[in-house]
Amino acid sequence: MGATFWIKRYLTAAVPLFAILAAVEWFKGSTTKEDYLSAAVWALIAAGIFNYVAWRRFRNAMSCAACEDVAQAYKDKQGGK
Repeated sequence: MGATFWIKRYLTAAVPLFAILAAVEWFKGSTTKEDYLSAAVWALIAAGIFNYVAWRRFRNAMSCAACEDVAQAYKDKQGGK
């Protein structure tokens, strides 16, 4: 799996997580620039951890049901290489 796959996966995790964290700040009533910046930083950190763990499992060929589904979908997309 190439870099494009991992970047897309990172953004797929980071963007919704930021939206959720920003919405929580908004519902709490604290909508300062620092609150949204904090939500963005936490979203980036959490998505990075999520992506790193998935990448590590992929590189070490560890058994993971979700990883196997992703790997199979990637192979199917590439034409079964």
